[in-house]
Amino acid sequence: MLHTPRSHRGMVTSPHHLASQAGLDVLRDGGTALEAVVATAATLSVVYPHMTGIGGDAFWLVLWPDGRAETIDACGAAAGRADPAFYRAAGHDTIPWRGPLAANSVAGTISGWDRALAASHAIQPGLSLHRLLRDAIYYAEQGVPVTEGGAALTRAKAAELEAVPGFRDLFLPGGRPPAPGDMLHNQALAQTFRRLAADGLESFYRGPLARDIAEDLRRLGSPLDAADLAAHHATVLPPLHVDITGARLFNMAPPTQGVASLLILAIFDRLRADHPDGFDHIHGLVEATKQAFLYRDAHVGDPAFMTTDAQAILDDAAGLDAMAAAIDPAAASPWPRPSQAGDTTWMGAVDADGVAVSMIQSIYFEYGSGLVLPRSGIVWQNRGSSFRLAEDGWNALRPGRKPFHTLNPAGARFADGRTMVYGTMGGEGQPQTQAALFTRYARYGMTLQQAVTAPRWLLGRTWGEDSTSLKYEDRFAPDVIAGLARAGHALEPMPAFTSTMGHAGALVLHPSGLIEGASDPRSDGMVAAW
Repeated sequence: MLHTPRSHRGMVTSPHHLASQAGLDVLRDGGTALEAVVATAATLSVVYPHMTGIGGDAFWLVLWPDGRAETIDACGAAAGRADPAFYRAAGHDTIPWRGPLAANSVAGTISGWDRALAASHAIQPGLSLHRLLRDAIYYAEQGVPVTEGGAALTRAKAAELEAVPGFRDLFLPGGRPPAPGDMLHNQALAQTFRRLAADGLESFYRGPLARDIAEDLRRLGSPLDAADLAAHHATVLPPLHVDITGARLFNMAPPTQGVASLLILAIFDRLRADHPDGFDHIHGLVEATKQAFLYRDAHVGDPAFMTTDAQAILDDAAGLDAMAAAIDPAAASPWPRPSQAGDTTWMGAVDADGVAVSMIQSIYFEYGSGLVLPRSGIVWQNRGSSFRLAEDGWNALRPGRKPFHTLNPAGARFADGRTMVYGTMGGEGQPQTQAALFTRYARYGMTLQQAVTAPRWLLGRTWGEDSTSLKYEDRFAPDVIAGLARAGHALEPMPAFTSTMGHAGALVLHPSGLIEGASDPRSDGMVAAW
């Protein structure tokens, strides 16, 4: 049986072992779960730069021990100069996926850290920013060994990114991709963290650091400017929620696909499926995913432009019943829908006082836009490349509009008093992996680590690949796969423990104070606990 780590005083999980340890050390020093996640996130920006960084966006879900639930939306908006005419004048009929023109939306991550620390300071005096950013500064200055996954991904993307300003100098030392174990340094990013520690996190958006960031973006050809940075603020919002058998589930409101994650589990709660990882389990969740994605793709984006209320669909029991009734228990429905891409890191922390945090941050594609700002060492996201150059409609580019996000941090409160935070990277796969993980643990009683390690599936694409097939890791029982084929699913086998299935993690706080955790063997991460 797979071992599920347990402790009583605090726990952190993330997709890189050094980042998990950085977060745990903050808990050991008396910090809160929120402070631990900031330290974890900062360290990930250095040690896992192909997946995340401070040039991207972030979303937080905080489950407080008094029963409150809050989210932080740290999503940046499109630049004031970013409109269809801007791209047409540059000779483009779509937004480029890479390079300066892909770097067209504000990076919100640091503003999310700022709001999270404000919430932390409201419950106890905080550790200094210098302390929270200590490990990130150290690894950026002294270097960090490149992981096998990071090396493989850099090799795969080198030809695509080597001409993007700054990428070659930082990530292709000596003109070649690094090998596993090679040391990666980012002195400019270390100095940026030092400036943030000295001047405060708000200096990322307003002040001398912000001016340097804006000037680099301008010189490199991005439409972003200082006014765009200065206009940005993170917001604290109530989470979306839905009740299922034995639990209330929480997730992030639009512009994320959090509503899709909740819809999948609410629909599946209405289906008969007696055994974990059997035909009824997998088929039911895949078909529930299709129903949820139909709603998501038709309605979800910047809430300022939406015509429906995401919470309303979750409150509509009759509507959820109808979605469940639309599922044929023996046959797959057609699925020609286009998919969303993206890469990300999820992390979670629980402290001894019972504060539970689910946080996800991203630069969208691997290495985002690929653009590295010379004075700050920041890799800027390409989340705004997902905008459509259309006059109106879903995710149409407009100055100040937030892009649709695959990111969604998940959590749950069980009727028996347990609190759970969980999540994953993986773009289109995020809601599906969340559903697999949660149902295995909550409905079928698998241990937390078993639920994360067990084979997974993915309808659609992740890691930037165009596909509408139902991919599955090749560890499922042959009769289950045969049944899915007979039902009409377009199956595509994948290697065991492939990163295509995301890097998941989960933490559970029991009423006794016991904390359980799990990390994903598909990642370079671990659970750190004391």
